Amino acid sequence: MAENAALMREREFHFTPRDFEQIRRLIYEHAGIALGPAKMDMVYSRIARRLRATGLTSFAEYLALLEADPDEWPQFINALTTNLTAFFRESHHFPVLAEHVLGVWRQGRRLIRLWSSACSTGEEPYSMAMTLIEAFDSWTPPIQILATDLDTNVVQQAAEGIYALDRVEKLPAAQLKRFFLRGKGARAGQVRVRPEVRALIEFRPFNLLSAHWPMREPFDVIFCRNVMIYFDKPTQARILARFHPLLRPDGLLFVGHSESLAHVAHLFRLRGKTVYAPVHPH
Repeated sequence: MAENAALMREREFHFTPRDFEQIRRLIYEHAGIALGPAKMDMVYSRIARRLRATGLTSFAEYLALLEADPDEWPQFINALTTNLTAFFRESHHFPVLAEHVLGVWRQGRRLIRLWSSACSTGEEPYSMAMTLIEAFDSWTPPIQILATDLDTNVVQQAAEGIYALDRVEKLPAAQLKRFFLRGKGARAGQVRVRPEVRALIEFRPFNLLSAHWPMREPFDVIFCRNVMIYFDKPTQARILARFHPLLRPDGLLFVGHSESLAHVAHLFRLRGKTVYAPVHPH
């Protein structure tokens, strides 16, 4: 207890275990994110930025602001979400994606719909688009990608398609030259995704915990990678149950390397390394 009291005195803002518990409850209720007891320091450092931005002096004041001002909610959620991503992250997924989409196209020659459901700063949907431009050898492949994220700030960044050079330096030189425009002058040290790639993607903010899902047309592919790890099992099951009817019977769901859907085996069956297909009763 003495240690905790000393820590509270050292901190810039007054932050109690009760404040932490309230923040844990709110982020779980609004975003489905289950924060463990060990995340107290992380919560402090991230929400402290909002206190500085709003000119408040304690977490109790900030929690009162949340109750009074709905405009602060997106900032609160953005502060506590993690946006770790990279181009062609979990690279084994992209050849599977190309093969699947080409197969679907050959069978029906129709528009193929894909959803990047936690798109972060855009690297995932742009990687999907680049893969399919290469697969069809066309700047206008018969695809449409919906890219959504809970964090409104990163959705805006993603739509701009501008990245620091170090974010793309591991890409093959030919890919870099083909899909990115190098910045000059004030934009030196940055690259921009080519407009032909950006034209294939629609970016929208969306919370997977939302009561209303506006998607009506089914998808051929859904990417939901490295998201489930932030949710508890009941929340995961609820989201996956809502993905199921939105996937075509021959569709594919791509998840992250440390995620398993064994607890929803009645909905999805493993088709490859962290690639699942929907289960349908015969």
